[in-house]
Amino acid sequence: MSAAKPLKKLVSGVILDLDGTLLNTDGIVSEVLKVFLVKYEKQWNGKVAHKLVGKTPFEAAAVIVEDYGLPCTTEELMSEITPMFSNQWCNIKALPGANRLIKHLHGHRVPIALASNSPRASIESKISCHQGWKESFSVIIGGDEVRMGKPSPEIFLEASKRLSVKPSNCLVIEDSLPGVMAGKAAGMEVVAVPSIPKQSHIFNSADEVINSLLDLRPEQWGLPSFQDWVEDTLPVEPWYIGGPVIKGFGRGSKVLGIPTANLSTEGYSTLLSEQSSGVYFGWAGLSKQGVYKMVMSIGWNPYFNNTEKTIEPWLLHEFDEDFYGEELHLVIVGYIRPEANFSSLESLIAKIHEDRRIAERALDLPLYSNFKDDPYLKIPLHGVENHS
Repeated sequence: MSAAKPLKKLVSGVILDLDGTLLNTDGIVSEVLKVFLVKYEKQWNGKVAHKLVGKTPFEAAAVIVEDYGLPCTTEELMSEITPMFSNQWCNIKALPGANRLIKHLHGHRVPIALASNSPRASIESKISCHQGWKESFSVIIGGDEVRMGKPSPEIFLEASKRLSVKPSNCLVIEDSLPGVMAGKAAGMEVVAVPSIPKQSHIFNSADEVINSLLDLRPEQWGLPSFQDWVEDTLPVEPWYIGGPVIKGFGRGSKVLGIPTANLSTEGYSTLLSEQSSGVYFGWAGLSKQGVYKMVMSIGWNPYFNNTEKTIEPWLLHEFDEDFYGEELHLVIVGYIRPEANFSSLESLIAKIHEDRRIAERALDLPLYSNFKDDPYLKIPLHGVENHS
């Protein structure tokens, strides 16, 4: 964990947005619209997705009708797709760090409100699928309970009133531009956690922009700090990914002198879309060689217009030869830091070597070393068994 940063502002209440901030709603929206648009012989285009972020459901429906030139009114579209969404609410996963944040704030008796442009009934349905969420919020307000949704500050001002916390003592956490604008217009401190990649530059009105909820440091706002970092690492719920090693960009070896293995992520795009980009570590199993310590980055593939995440694992071992084509299985057990921009190649290389040192040391702790024996890492040579 980096050195303590100076206190930004003392706050005493937190107001959270729901879709895109706590819940990975975008994935479900894409799935439903993909199916729905086939009826009109249209194809869902992810590029429209960024126009929907932070909008009320009605505004979002209007954008779809207009962008796709659909032969129906916004009201007709709403009545058709609302039931399709209702069946999906419980399939929406919590975003990385959401459970941890809610539990932490509630456990320290920090007053928390949920303020979303979604109608109250759909907020209730969505959060009922996540254990412990509903009772953690002192206040819940939907977009249908105020005259105007975000970017109007009304919903946040109403939340602060019901929390009995002055607006200037509230911290808003938001993923969308309308939400950030609403928070600032309400006179509140705002942390932006952009749900669309590579968009942090448009959030310059926010007081802080972070990569994911894992990177929030509550103590910077005068709130109790997380106590779960262990020697510069954050334990995460283990996740598993594997496939053949492919010839990748070759950047790692040629430019950085760091031999990263490139893994085919075919069939894993949903799993990767659920993880925050950044630097992680864990254990790697190679079908013909054994099990090794590993540090890796998850990032946006520059060749795919930022819609696909890729991973580059670095196996912390000196290999005599390439292992292209071998099966590689990874168990990811901890998080180190968000993706960062570096002013020079030297500073990037220095940081990656620091990541290596952190990972090597951490993987000796029983907390992480026990995963070295995970059956997923023992790859049968006659073929690969799926891990579910």
